Amino acid sequence: MVTTHNLGFPRIGARRELKFALEAYWKGQSSREELEALGGELRGWHWAAQAKLDRTPVGDFSFYDQVLDMSFALGNIPPRAAGYEGDVLDNYFRVARGRSAPGTGEGISAGEMTKWFDTNYHYIVPELTAESAFTLNPSRLLGQLREAQSQGVRSPKPVILGPVTYLRIAKTSDGSDALALLPRLLPVYRELVEALAAQGADWIQIDEPALVTELSTEWQAAYRTAYSALNTGKAKLLLATYFGRLLENLPLACELPVHGLHLDAIRAREEAAEASVLLPADRILSLGVIDGRNIWRTDLNAALDWLEPLAHSLADRLWIAPSCSLLHVPVDLDSEDKLDAEVKPWLAFATQKLEELRILATALNQGRAAVEGELRANREAVETRRLSARLNHPGVKQALTGITPGMGARKSPFTDRAAKQAALLQLPAYPTTTIGSFPQTAEIRQARSQFKHGTCDEAAYRSAMQAEIARSIRAQESLGLDVLVHGEAERNDMVEYFGEQLEGFVFSEYGWVQSYGSRCVKPPILFGDIRRPKAMTVEWIRYAQSLTNKPVKGMLTGPVTILNWSFVRDDQPRSVTCRQLALAIRQEVLDLEAAGVPIIQIDEAALREGLPLRRSQWKEYLDWAVESFRIAANGVRDETQIHTHMCYSEFNDILASIAAMDADVITIETSRSNMELLEAFKTFAYPNGIGPGVYDIHSPNIPTERQMVELMRNAAKRIPAERLWVNPDCGLKTRQWEEVIPALANMVSAAKALRAGT
Repeated sequence: MVTTHNLGFPRIGARRELKFALEAYWKGQSSREELEALGGELRGWHWAAQAKLDRTPVGDFSFYDQVLDMSFALGNIPPRAAGYEGDVLDNYFRVARGRSAPGTGEGISAGEMTKWFDTNYHYIVPELTAESAFTLNPSRLLGQLREAQSQGVRSPKPVILGPVTYLRIAKTSDGSDALALLPRLLPVYRELVEALAAQGADWIQIDEPALVTELSTEWQAAYRTAYSALNTGKAKLLLATYFGRLLENLPLACELPVHGLHLDAIRAREEAAEASVLLPADRILSLGVIDGRNIWRTDLNAALDWLEPLAHSLADRLWIAPSCSLLHVPVDLDSEDKLDAEVKPWLAFATQKLEELRILATALNQGRAAVEGELRANREAVETRRLSARLNHPGVKQALTGITPGMGARKSPFTDRAAKQAALLQLPAYPTTTIGSFPQTAEIRQARSQFKHGTCDEAAYRSAMQAEIARSIRAQESLGLDVLVHGEAERNDMVEYFGEQLEGFVFSEYGWVQSYGSRCVKPPILFGDIRRPKAMTVEWIRYAQSLTNKPVKGMLTGPVTILNWSFVRDDQPRSVTCRQLALAIRQEVLDLEAAGVPIIQIDEAALREGLPLRRSQWKEYLDWAVESFRIAANGVRDETQIHTHMCYSEFNDILASIAAMDADVITIETSRSNMELLEAFKTFAYPNGIGPGVYDIHSPNIPTERQMVELMRNAAKRIPAERLWVNPDCGLKTRQWEEVIPALANMVSAAKALRAGT
């Protein structure tokens, strides 16, 4: 009999209950007991939603981040927080976001945050030094396991991050080798495995996604060392890999002394048959046969065509699951009453994906006849999508054929453009600006909701948004910022806003996924060819510019970020879809320029996260990603200044591609990593303007003028001062005005001090 299981379930709740509970707790509006109780309710709901599985994940629930959970379980707490004698949960939040609940004393800097492999999820980077020590604290995991057992959860399977991946994604602050800590780390992991086994766990899922990346011989050897040490015989270990193919690491994974191996059969289907041969005859092969990262309905009949021979040969040794944790998809499609009626049957959220898994298992165990009706309905939905006239637009196809190399090239080199832009803009040294958004207040959200639900007419909504734009402009002028933004009051999200005005998208009402902590996003569903019927931002930017004599940036989201932050159609190459988006954004850029907007920012926050996990595949992606940005941005005159923004990713190894984008100014996150990114500029001469973020907007801490001056002086050691800008490291929509005003005031003061040389 084929066994079904899951690698992880979305933890935010079907209505974002966790988000609202966290934010209430952080504001001091609820107690720890209330937060803990809500966590228990969510876990109960999630386990109930997975009740038909043969094995259910436990420990996948987190109040902020599963990697940070692992750091605390291992006793790897940053020294700046290790001496805190308050509540453990508050200390956890201090590391996550820079400060715990109000009234707990001085804030500390937050842990560095970056993207989880090639997903849109952010994790808190483990911090290590050569002196790092580890001490087990299994209370969170053991508590959730006991809780699941007490609720009668079927075969609970604890989920932990594996030791090699933990070290692989960590950073050492002293330049030491993280891998050298493995002998110190393994006894603690072994102790954890034994503690879970003693609590009654017969299977433990150990996630090792680093196995799908390129590994040196030293890291490959680390896997052999690690799993020889963890094979205690007290619990069975399921080694879970996902997000890509194992390739040269497949024989290694198959020979490790574990009891089962999970492969991502969505991205590595061709490796399933090979693994079934390489694995010893007593090992389980788990196949991720449902896409855990996209929302399209699985073609169940096609899946069975290739699964049935494997099920016949493996018999009880075959487990099936989603490809990875369902953390990356929304909770339940059944909540969507307003979703486009034609598109909705093409989709599957987390709950529906588990039902697809059940259907596959039933067909494999009992024959297709046992689920004939479900398979017929699935076939009809898949075929309806394939034949839909809404997927393809002849005009868009024709426009793609008209793309030429010249469309992606500026008329003059940067030095010539910079001189013309300086003459036009008349900006001081170390010009100050923000990344685009200002706080999304309760009043803004209420006006948007009323307009969306028809209780506020368009004129009233427009008036409310203009009032918020005016407020943002007045605040920026009062602070003394040099380049202003309109504040994006009218935008619900930097991607969804544009998707709503482009043909080829549909939208869910409750399709939220976690980005980090309490930050949730609702990715648009990109199902067909992309067209821009009309201008999307010109009216708002023109209004903002009418209120001030200072330059106001036009704010756009770039084609690569729209692509990477959407649920994207899987029936054509992503590169084709990206070029369609580029043509649409190009039209908007040219309309903004024609309206007299002197600076246009095209955010590409997600450029790096689309990178394949293997360097050998980077060039192909970067070629079409950079080309798409250039198509969108580079049709303007020399005098028009193009900015782009990137945040919370590692960029050192793709700086040449970023430079090839040829934006006049790039603003980039560096504050959480203490300007670590700028180390790359010792050897790479970045040619254009750059604004290294000096203010971590994801933390409630308010940076001082002195801190920001020090960061910029550090930057000036690597980049000529005349090309440096001063800005926060991301948009300010998630902060409160009472936090934003003093932080920006300090930032402007820092810029003045830099100009004065003090």
